[in-house]
Amino acid sequence: MTGWHGLLPRPVDVRPVEGECVWDGQVEVRHEELPAEAYRLEINPAGVTVTAGDHAGECHARQTLRQLAGPAAFRTASIHSGPVTLPCGTVSDRPRFSWRGCLLDVARNFRPKYEVLRFIDQLAAHKLNVLHLHLTDDQGWRIEIPRYPRLTEVGAWRTGSMVGRHDGPERDGRPHGGFYTGDDLREIVAYARERAITVVPEIDLPGHSMAAIAAYPELGSSERPEVWTSWGISDDLLRPTESTLDFFAAVFDEVTAIFPAEMIGIGGDEVPGATAEHGRLLAGIAAHLETRGRRALGWDEVLEAGAEFPRSTVIGSWRGEEAGVQAASAGHDVVMCPEQYVYLDHRQSDHPDEPIPVGFLHTLEHVYGYEPLPPGLPEDAHERVLGAQAQVWTEHLDTARRVDYATFPRLAAFAEVVWSPREHRDYGEFLPRLRDHHLPRLDALGVEYRPLDGPLPWQTRPGVPGRPR
Repeated sequence: MTGWHGLLPRPVDVRPVEGECVWDGQVEVRHEELPAEAYRLEINPAGVTVTAGDHAGECHARQTLRQLAGPAAFRTASIHSGPVTLPCGTVSDRPRFSWRGCLLDVARNFRPKYEVLRFIDQLAAHKLNVLHLHLTDDQGWRIEIPRYPRLTEVGAWRTGSMVGRHDGPERDGRPHGGFYTGDDLREIVAYARERAITVVPEIDLPGHSMAAIAAYPELGSSERPEVWTSWGISDDLLRPTESTLDFFAAVFDEVTAIFPAEMIGIGGDEVPGATAEHGRLLAGIAAHLETRGRRALGWDEVLEAGAEFPRSTVIGSWRGEEAGVQAASAGHDVVMCPEQYVYLDHRQSDHPDEPIPVGFLHTLEHVYGYEPLPPGLPEDAHERVLGAQAQVWTEHLDTARRVDYATFPRLAAFAEVVWSPREHRDYGEFLPRLRDHHLPRLDALGVEYRPLDGPLPWQTRPGVPGRPR
C-alpha cells in the first residue's frame, strides 16, 4: 500500500497523523463552500470523509483515495483480498489552473470510441479536466454532420498513409478511416462529464481542410481534391466566401448541439498563402459562435489573420510563448501549449531506438520543468492564462499502444505542472514518487508507457524514418 508520499499530482497540503483506517469502501460526502475543484479528504480510524464544493472536487478526492488504496484500485475488477488499509490524515487540495488539458488528435489516425473513453479514464486518474478533441484535418473528417453526409461518406477515409516522415511518394496502401456519430460523441461527453472532464471539440479551418474539400469540392480550389495521405502542411485552403461561411456555420451549429463546452475550437493554424478574406472567414465563425453563447478557441495564428476577432476568443499559444504573452496582454484568455515543451508526439530521447523520432527532444524532466506563466507576462495578465495543455498529435501514433508510449509517463509530469503550486515542484522529489508509486498504477490501468530507461523491444520501430528538429 502506498502512503501519502506517493500521491500524484502532489497535493497542496498533506497532514498525516498516526494510525490507520481499515476501509470498507464507504465514503461520507459533505458539501461546503470551497473553490472550484477543491476538496478536503479526511481519513481516520472511523472512516473516510470527503468535503467538496462541486462535483469536480469530489471526483478529485476519490482519485486521491484511489491512489492511497494501492495500484490494485486502478484495475477494472477487484483482485484484492482482505481489507484495504489507508493511512490516517487530511489532504486539503485544489488545482493551480482551471484549464488542465490534453489534446487528442483523432483526425490523422482515428481512435475508436472505446479508446477515447479509455483515454478519458487516464486523464481523470491524473486530475486533468479538459479533453481537446481534434476532429478534422486534411487526413480525415471524424464527426457526423447529417446535413452534409459526404463529410463522412467521403471525408472520413483515405486510401493509405505515409509511414514515418519522409519526402518520398511511398504509402502503405492500407485504407484508413472512421468517424463518430452524434450519439457516439454525446456518450463521450457524458462519460467525461461524470469524471469532471470537459470535451472541447475542434473543427480546423481554413487550412487543414482537405477532407472537407474532398467531400464538397466547391469549398476549395483543388482540381482533383482527395483526402490527404501525407503529413505536414497543405496549401489547399477553403474558399473564403459567404457560401463557405454559411456551410461551416451550419456545421458548428451541429457541433454546439452535441458539445456543451463553453469553448469550441476553430483552428486557424498553418495556413500558407492566407489572405485577409481567410481571416474574416475565421472571425465570422468566431462571431457566429458568440451568438450561440460560446467562445471560439483559435491557434495563435488567428492574431495575425488580418481580421477582428471577438474579445471572447481564447488563444492557444502553440508556436511558442510570445503569442500567449501578446494575447493575454491584449485582453484575450490564453491556453499555453508551446510545441517547445508540451508536444507529446515529439521524441523522448536521442537514442537510435526511439521510435519515429520527430520534433523537439522532450524528456520527462523537460516536461516537468515547464512553467505555464512565461517570462515577460505582465502580472496583471496572469489571470488571463487559463492554464496549459499537452498535445498528442497522431501522425506517427497509429495504435493505442503508440499513443500510450508517447503520452506516458510525460503526461503524469505535466499533470503535476498544471495542478501543484510552482514552489512545490522538484524533479528530484517527483521521480521516485513516479517510479515507485505511480508507474505501478499505470501498469494496473494497462497503460503501455515508455519505461524510464528506454523503449522495450516491441515499442521500437526499426527502419521507420522520423524528422527530428
